[in-house]
Amino acid sequence: MLALSALVLVSFFVEAAAGFGSMVVALTVGALFMPVDALLGLLVPVNLVLSVYLVARGLRFVDWRFLVRRVVPLMALGLVGGTLLTRVVDASVFKPVFAVFVVIVAATQLKQALSVQSAPKPLPEAARVGGLLGAGVIHGIFATGGPLAVFVSARELADKHAFRATLSALWVVMNALVVPRLVQDGVVTLDSLKTSALMLLPLSLGTLLGERVYSALDERKFRVAVAALLVVAGGVLLAGSVGRA
Repeated sequence: MLALSALVLVSFFVEAAAGFGSMVVALTVGALFMPVDALLGLLVPVNLVLSVYLVARGLRFVDWRFLVRRVVPLMALGLVGGTLLTRVVDASVFKPVFAVFVVIVAATQLKQALSVQSAPKPLPEAARVGGLLGAGVIHGIFATGGPLAVFVSARELADKHAFRATLSALWVVMNALVVPRLVQDGVVTLDSLKTSALMLLPLSLGTLLGERVYSALDERKFRVAVAALLVVAGGVLLAGSVGRA
């Protein structure tokens, strides 16, 4: 419980500050000592609480046109594919793939964050569609298509307030679609929800710290730190997965 509380505090601090990253950090690190499905059952409800809070905080900044017309339909379609994959293959089998995915996307984000260029240009339409479909597939498996969704959205949403609020609204929609599957699979239960409820205290602390960072810290520097953390964490998870193979 202590390790899980620390994981919740750190990972949801990241999302409160940056608008993304909680489930990627939590799964990348948490999968080293807990089954992926068990982590999803405990953390997806907690993530929903944070996302609803962030949407309420930034409701006026949500870019509904971008969200409803350009993001949700593609990610929802990919989500169906990812959910079907979980019906035929154990999610833990995908851990090495997930680790490589995290490292590649985080390394790309780190390179961009370190670049002296101005805001990146929107992706070509084919790349945007492919990226969001892929994000949906990964969200269906791990409830965290964030890196790919961020990869696309960061090129469309220049304002940091719109970026965080719109992504938070996206996580509300996507995780609301994932929860019924987790209930059906027996990983979200009354017992797991009791444990999730205990995580509201570290969630609150992580959110409070994240809000302060969001307001005070240079956004570029923080995203450099988040991307660097994901590169390291993904490498650790990959090494652990290969070692147990």
